[in-house]
Amino acid sequence: MIGYMISRIRNDKNVAKSELSRRTNINIGHISHIEKEERNPSHRALKSICRALEVPYQPLMYTYDKIFTEEQKNLNMENHISYDKVLAVSSLDSFIKCPLDLPSASLAVKINDKSMEPRLEEGSYAFVEFNSPLDNKDIGIFEYDNKVIIRRYVIRKDTLVLRADNKEFSDIVLNPEDDYTIIGKIIGTSTGLIF
Repeated sequence: MIGYMISRIRNDKNVAKSELSRRTNINIGHISHIEKEERNPSHRALKSICRALEVPYQPLMYTYDKIFTEEQKNLNMENHISYDKVLAVSSLDSFIKCPLDLPSASLAVKINDKSMEPRLEEGSYAFVEFNSPLDNKDIGIFEYDNKVIIRRYVIRKDTLVLRADNKEFSDIVLNPEDDYTIIGKIIGTSTGLIF
């Protein structure tokens, strides 16, 4: 996944492979292998690539060991993973102990509404793995319509749906080309539920 993201950013920014090679002092052949996902860049190389492409390092680092499935590629999911944004947090409660069985958790988010009840209760915490591709019916955290929401990612034949478990909340029906960002995947909760 990291190779695809590097290729996507390079193309979004209209930077040729030869130019990226020049800016980073990384052999163009090695860049090609990275973009084809035949090799992963070292951390040092990734930092150099991020500097050259003027994007933050950490969002790409979260994609390091992830792989897109064919279904996820067919849904253009790779175009909805953020590479130049970081989550803005407006308040901090405290630290919360990360369960040993959730080693890929990036942070814990306090659930602030009833949209995902009974699975995610208001006031509980959900552990999030940043920039993780989603499978059908996974619960994710998304940016949509300038809001951050937690919803179930439902794959239908021709559409995607961001669905609340609480039926009082309406579905959000998407096309793969719609503007939304996958921030991460909910991988567990403070109440002990593992996804």
